[in-house]
Amino acid sequence: MTEILGLHPRLVVEGADAALAFYTAAFGGEVLERYTGTDGRVVHSLVQAGPVRFAVKDAGDGDPAPSGGGVPVIMSLDVSDADAVAERMLAAGATVIFEIADHGYGDYGGRLADPFGHQWMLSQRIEQLDADQVQSRLDAMHET
Repeated sequence: MTEILGLHPRLVVEGADAALAFYTAAFGGEVLERYTGTDGRVVHSLVQAGPVRFAVKDAGDGDPAPSGGGVPVIMSLDVSDADAVAERMLAAGATVIFEIADHGYGDYGGRLADPFGHQWMLSQRIEQLDADQVQSRLDAMHET
């Protein structure tokens, strides 16, 4: 059976850098990862506060920030086999938002919506990269 390796929420905000400053100050947290698109907006960051980890990103690319009472949180599920988990989710009634694919920055996965409106990002680590390598690949992906 596929092994579940981790789960953390992804908070979508307007102004990720300000949110990161808030979370580190408010929770005594530390920013472990921070990657940007070519426009400088944060496409992924990871905060650790005590034993808890959560991601923060700027709105965009189909991910809206909260408005009108909505609370957009994307559950990011780390797995050992993204294809197997996606197949089980689809069989149970999920729909594809982003196809399962190699993203070029060390992860293989995609995003599905469950029948209740929650989004699940499936992520399978396929390559160990350091922070500079990830940012370099993200930059190259956005140049094309």
